[in-house]
Amino acid sequence: MLQHGCNLMTLSRSTSLLFRKNLLFLLLPKIYYRSSSTFKEVSKIIWKKKCAKFSSRNWRSNTKPELDQCFNLNHHHCSYHFRELSAGGILLFSVRHMASSSSDRTERKANRLASEKSPYLLQHAYNPVDWYPWGEEAFRKAREENKPIFLSVGYSTCHWCHVMERESFENEEIGRLLSEKFVPIKVDREERPDVDKVYMTFVQATTGSGGWPMSVWLTPDLRPIVGGTYFPPDDRYYNQRGFKSVLKIISEQWQQKQSEIENQGTKILDALTRGTHASDKGQTEDLPGSNQVVECFQGFSDRFDKDLGGFGTAPKFPQPVNFNFLLRYFSQDPSGEDNVSALHMCLHTLTNMANGGLHDHISQGFHRYSTDQAWHVPHFEKMLYDQAQLAVSYIDAYQITKDNFYADVARDIFTYVERDLSHPDGGFYSAEDADSFPSEISTEKKEGAFCVWEFQELQQLLVEKVTSTSAVSMFEVFSHYYGVKEAGNVDPMQDPHEELKKKNVLIVKSSVEEITEKFGLSAEEVSACLAKCRQILFEVRQTRPKPHLDDKMVTAWNGLMISGFARGGQVLADRSLCERAVKAAEFLRRHMMDEASGRLLRSAYTSPSKQVTQIPCPINGFVDDYAYLIRGLLDLYECCHDDSYLAWAERLQTKQNELFWDEEDGAFFSSHAGDSSVVLRMKEDQDGAEPSPNSVSCMNLLRLSYMLDRPEWSAMAERIIRVFANRIRRVPEAVPELMTGLMFSLATPKQIVVVGDKNSEDTKELLSVVHKNFLPNKVLIVTDGDENGFIQKKSKAISNFRKLDGAATAFVCENFTCSLPVNSAQALEKLLGPHTNQQSLNS
Repeated sequence: MLQHGCNLMTLSRSTSLLFRKNLLFLLLPKIYYRSSSTFKEVSKIIWKKKCAKFSSRNWRSNTKPELDQCFNLNHHHCSYHFRELSAGGILLFSVRHMASSSSDRTERKANRLASEKSPYLLQHAYNPVDWYPWGEEAFRKAREENKPIFLSVGYSTCHWCHVMERESFENEEIGRLLSEKFVPIKVDREERPDVDKVYMTFVQATTGSGGWPMSVWLTPDLRPIVGGTYFPPDDRYYNQRGFKSVLKIISEQWQQKQSEIENQGTKILDALTRGTHASDKGQTEDLPGSNQVVECFQGFSDRFDKDLGGFGTAPKFPQPVNFNFLLRYFSQDPSGEDNVSALHMCLHTLTNMANGGLHDHISQGFHRYSTDQAWHVPHFEKMLYDQAQLAVSYIDAYQITKDNFYADVARDIFTYVERDLSHPDGGFYSAEDADSFPSEISTEKKEGAFCVWEFQELQQLLVEKVTSTSAVSMFEVFSHYYGVKEAGNVDPMQDPHEELKKKNVLIVKSSVEEITEKFGLSAEEVSACLAKCRQILFEVRQTRPKPHLDDKMVTAWNGLMISGFARGGQVLADRSLCERAVKAAEFLRRHMMDEASGRLLRSAYTSPSKQVTQIPCPINGFVDDYAYLIRGLLDLYECCHDDSYLAWAERLQTKQNELFWDEEDGAFFSSHAGDSSVVLRMKEDQDGAEPSPNSVSCMNLLRLSYMLDRPEWSAMAERIIRVFANRIRRVPEAVPELMTGLMFSLATPKQIVVVGDKNSEDTKELLSVVHKNFLPNKVLIVTDGDENGFIQKKSKAISNFRKLDGAATAFVCENFTCSLPVNSAQALEKLLGPHTNQQSLNS
């Protein structure tokens, strides 16, 4: 993912470059774009149009050192808003959060976005801007009227998208300028990640950074010419060009030097094409190996915050892909010094995250990221994909340690998602906003208003005594445990707009043991007191104005959440979690898949009456929709052992290969072929807030190849690794999820076959042994022995397995040889260790 708000723009050829001095420089870890081929290709073009070409009347020139500084910005796969990022030496715009009331909006004339379903597009339906959705109607208008396109990309819970709307898109003068001189298009990046990725690559390559809102100007045939992110409305901020001025200048230049601008747009697009496919052409004969796995671990070790957990400095992001790699690295040799260190890095980080303000201690779930080093002050947005992946991370931590602390955090996430992010029919919503009204009569939204507490407020709410015989109040216990202060516990450096002044963000600052000693209470009394306090505050919260809910349902993120519930059901032995995963999968089958063609849809929507709705021309699924859902279905199969989900996963993998596989160079494109509105087909090669679809697909293909005897899919997985081999060798920590696929391919997977009735107690007993062990390189197959079953038809070897003495029986296979059959939990436990007594798989 990306950082927000690098206000650096690039204008091609005759209009040259517009570089804004008020850049937001984030001192972040070295990950990506400094060595990016795309970056280098586009930079060559930019440098040919040096600052001497600037029009002194219209453009402020910048010195080469300033450009070097921008081009050397380290890319970090982080995301979103930058209100909170002041602590890292970041220059911030001082903006006031103004809010338009619903009555103000209804008095305005609706634009054509009012007929859309996306919550983000609907937020702009009453702007005084002639917005178009992405589509042929807008493109045709641009061609016929020979106007450049202004493309604005964001999402409904984006804080700085809200700010730019209030400052610029609700401004009548700016709206008139946009509508008269340009064809303005709004895109929800969560609906159209393909469009977002193309133009974000342009913005990153030409500015060194990126984020949302993304603002890009295009030629009528969709070639990018200028790119940036958030713009203040006018020139008053630090004496720099504001959005209004930029619009006027670009319009003037388009009228005067259109052919030169179009020519340069072509060159930039060509450079982007060369850069994005450079890795394909750089495939090597030798696959990466264990050395690169060690280097990836070392990269994380070098950046690990030994005191507070996490990697690098503030802002700190959860990034579950990092935990996935490190926990699997640990499992390779649980007694090795580096491996134990990898486990410590994960557990220390997961513990501090769960105790910190990043974790919502009252309403459950996790916020987007921490603005400070200590995981205390979050950006308060909550994303489904974070909940899904973090649930798996905490489940894995519990599976390894058997520490109930991690299991409780995972259950906490499931509680939040089921309560607040679930459609009645089973789908999962996308996100909750960071901003909300502090009270019913407020006219100004504030970040975190729904979540934070004042000292006096808590005093009044928690007045009861802990017990009938105690003089200690619940407030005393609660305030000591969660670090509540009378003046508020938020460092002013983390609150430049004073939205959190005198507020408390709950963070665990003590322990139950310390509280018992301080107040003379028993551990049971303290725990019961804290639970009661949390329930009281939860009920009070429900009376506050809630943050905006993005109730769009995205197939990819639903797939991730299915994995979360399925893994939770397996490891926690909680049937209700498996059933919740099944409900979500069936929701997707009904609403997000064309059964006839086997194709997925990207998204579905929720009507005011909670009905599932769709747009007139539904958006076809992208590669992440397939990859994440396939992973979810494989995990669901291992949870409920229903062959239909394995069959569905195989069908989807076949369709994904058909739609997205690059037959010439290997790996998966992110978007479909044949869409003329997407000027560049790209391949994801970075694991960030969400894992790369190529990384996830690598593991999916490996798992399916072992489960269904599809060796050609294992070869495809190897080819993905080969395509990104140079990337792995150069910066392996940029692709930790792909590194887990590499580790799987280098290891000897354990094929665990359980033969028996899946509903019988003896089968369940064997499966419980499998699920309680952390076995990242396992492939689990459950069969009732029916030779006409799906698994038996797919894998001839499976038909050789039979029950022992009529009881459920387990086999553990490695290197094409299998253990002697066992039908007791104790015997299977021994087999899952490092040494097994094996016989031929085909005997």
